[in-house]
Amino acid sequence: MPLQIRRNCLLFLRENLLTLLTVIGVVSGTLLGWGLRASGHEWSRRDVMYFQYPGELFLRMLKSLIVPLLVSSIVSAIGSLDLSLSGKVGLRAIIYYMTTTVCAVMLGIALVTTIKPGKDPEAYSQPNTTKVVTKDTLTSDTLLDLIRNVFPENIAQATIASYRTRLSYDPKDSKMVKGHIETYKIEGDYQSGTNVLGLVCFSIVLGITMGKMGDKSKPLQEFFHTLSEAMMIITGWVIWLSLLGVFFLVTAKIMEIDSFADLVGRLGLYFMTVLLGLFLHGFGTLSVLFILATKKLPCRYIAKMGQVMATAFGTASSSATMPITIGCCDDMGLDPRITRFVIPIGATINMDGTALYEAVAAIFIAQLRRVEMSFGKIVAVSVTATAASIGAAGIPQAGLVTMVMVLDTVNLPAEDVSIILAVDWLLDRFRTTINVVCDALGAIIVTTLSQGDIEKSRAIHQNDRELAPAHELTELEKGDH
Repeated sequence: MPLQIRRNCLLFLRENLLTLLTVIGVVSGTLLGWGLRASGHEWSRRDVMYFQYPGELFLRMLKSLIVPLLVSSIVSAIGSLDLSLSGKVGLRAIIYYMTTTVCAVMLGIALVTTIKPGKDPEAYSQPNTTKVVTKDTLTSDTLLDLIRNVFPENIAQATIASYRTRLSYDPKDSKMVKGHIETYKIEGDYQSGTNVLGLVCFSIVLGITMGKMGDKSKPLQEFFHTLSEAMMIITGWVIWLSLLGVFFLVTAKIMEIDSFADLVGRLGLYFMTVLLGLFLHGFGTLSVLFILATKKLPCRYIAKMGQVMATAFGTASSSATMPITIGCCDDMGLDPRITRFVIPIGATINMDGTALYEAVAAIFIAQLRRVEMSFGKIVAVSVTATAASIGAAGIPQAGLVTMVMVLDTVNLPAEDVSIILAVDWLLDRFRTTINVVCDALGAIIVTTLSQGDIEKSRAIHQNDRELAPAHELTELEKGDH
């Protein structure tokens, strides 16, 4: 019996070693960070930068895989599925992601209007104007930019920059009124950062085109499939550094906390409201949807996502975690054609945690400013938070930028974003964790719902094999990944 127990323990360690190492990195980084803060030494920004440096290198390695993995995964997945099946898979994924986002926003609004964390405005200081996210665009411009970025004018440029409308004031122009930005000159420029929406759209169109081309697209299909596999192998090498990477990222983040009193004091009730919403959504709403769709309990699947959740918490980036999420789904035995289609789309448009956080934050600030929230305004916050979460890139603290757009919906000043800055860094990690869990559960749900279509497709493909002449059989085998 002891020998059997020992074997089971060794098997468990072998299968979950990376997960355990990543969790150890998060816990030990947290302990070291608090220990260094408690030492009494005043750590400079340069000291923090030195501590963060190894983690920054780990994050850069993961981010370098995003573009080649995202494009190759979507193109190879859609290209290897027949058009009717890829259409059904895509539709199911979008319906799932939109459903979870709407549920997250509704849950957040219900909690913040019930708990009322901003009912005592005197407990909060005025915004610190040195940490303001300035507003230089209208909400309508942001929504239009979202659609513009879906159709990039230059695919190569989309890998490094995204389009953004900017309103500029010229004192010499008599038609402009200072302070009324709707009268400002409309300009556009490109800001640094991958245009993920544009790359996803282009990859989907290219995959569909390759599917229609049939045998002519086999060389290109083989290229993207091989590239996708190569990126996953490199990911397998990089994630062995997750212990050190996550350890130093968490340590440095805790070292640079401005005030622990903001976390547990003034913003404590707001912090707990968002955290409760994320917890209920991640382990309540998503679990119910999972059970309804698959007739299975999600517990054993979530238990296998330990490394994904720990990496998401450490990096605060759903895009950087995407390669690890795909690898986790592969380990669960899911159809790679589904996961390589659904996960990249989820990492781009599915931001449940961000949508919930923005809805709660907007109404919380409205409560502080004693702005009456009518039903119409609450609906406006819901719609804007949903749209803003889709527009939020999968990068750390992108939600702060789109938060300005939600505040504008209820006529609140952009400067009020600075009220919640003290706890945003930690909430960002929790909401990113919920985002990646939702992506992975979505891949399982879509795979389950598409199982019948997949079997039918395989049966048709098998019939083609049996009827094909010998010289054509080789070509069919080349396209069967």
